Amino acid sequence: MHDTAIRPFRIDIAQADLDDLHQRLTRTRWIDEVPGVGWERGVPTAYLRELAAYWADKFDWRAAEATLNADPQFTTTIDGQNLHFLHIRSARPDATPLLLIHGWPGTPADFLDLIGPLTAPAAHGDPDAPAFHLVIPTLPGHGFSGPLTETGWHDGRVAAALAELMARLGYDRYGVQGGDHGAFVAPRLAREHSEHVIGVHANALVTFPTGDPADMAALTDTERQRLAAMKQFQDDGSAYMSLAGSRPHTLAQLLADSPVGQLGWIVEKYKEWTDASHELPEQAIDRDKILTTVAIYWLTDTARSVCDYYYERFHDHTMFAPKPKGTVPTGVAVFATGDYAIRRFAEKAHNIVHWSEFYSGGHFPALEVPELLVGDIREFFAGLAR
Repeated sequence: MHDTAIRPFRIDIAQADLDDLHQRLTRTRWIDEVPGVGWERGVPTAYLRELAAYWADKFDWRAAEATLNADPQFTTTIDGQNLHFLHIRSARPDATPLLLIHGWPGTPADFLDLIGPLTAPAAHGDPDAPAFHLVIPTLPGHGFSGPLTETGWHDGRVAAALAELMARLGYDRYGVQGGDHGAFVAPRLAREHSEHVIGVHANALVTFPTGDPADMAALTDTERQRLAAMKQFQDDGSAYMSLAGSRPHTLAQLLADSPVGQLGWIVEKYKEWTDASHELPEQAIDRDKILTTVAIYWLTDTARSVCDYYYERFHDHTMFAPKPKGTVPTGVAVFATGDYAIRRFAEKAHNIVHWSEFYSGGHFPALEVPELLVGDIREFFAGLAR
């Protein structure tokens, strides 16, 4: 029998799992510190020790759990896989359904500061702003969507599952927003289910040089700097992706057995990908929010399927195959750090109708600069014909 039921869900981590986490944190075997290297070789031991001690003794998971449970959550089964999602309907009758897709490291908790302004703009000081019904899924295999139970969950299959989720909720026409993984999945969903998607808004969109000498000659100084930063990332910052994309289970075993390993693996990205004006990751994103994300990945035991997600993308032969240009109206927000999108390249693949560039924020705008992301989402969707 095809199970299409939508089941209410509440997060309730067993105390035994929290006790086990605390014990593991206090029994960590630490590497020694190499003087004078800072962050250039990864997370400094002294910083990670201090953060782990905070996680063990001061971070309040039950408070984080209560915050997460304040919004209505559900699970359903799609294509044989459990799918967890938040669903918050606006009181406004003219609200637009909007699917928000997180990346890695990320969860629906990334979007908590967007929920109020997007669903109830009048209550947040902007009664004339558009309103949205929000659907915020946990990506298959991540967090409370539970470990993946089979192979083959590439971006196209994820996009199809999310399209089925929206249909199951009764939304025939809707917008999509995503960053990181979401910036791959959202355009693919729009391309393959264009009859249902009114528009795609993306941050951290990946664009590739076209190879056309005229395009390269026309680049601005800012775009040349962005292209150089992308090359620097490929040369010196992408090993995590190559490892997960080629040997996911070897890496996953390390992450699944050590909460400090999981912490270091994730907090390194919060350091490297947030606004470069900050010296430490918690200056860009609240420390408790960082630890909420890390704790979700640890407590749900999803390290293996999170790593497998990269493997599936790297081994999906359709991923970078030539495709016709997308037709769905697309808006792009480019933030100051770790965002390499270049408009003339993006326009080769997407129907770009909106382009914004910001001088602050980084790879996690929903956590770093939520007001800028909210404003850009509103502006883009307000400009679309329904």
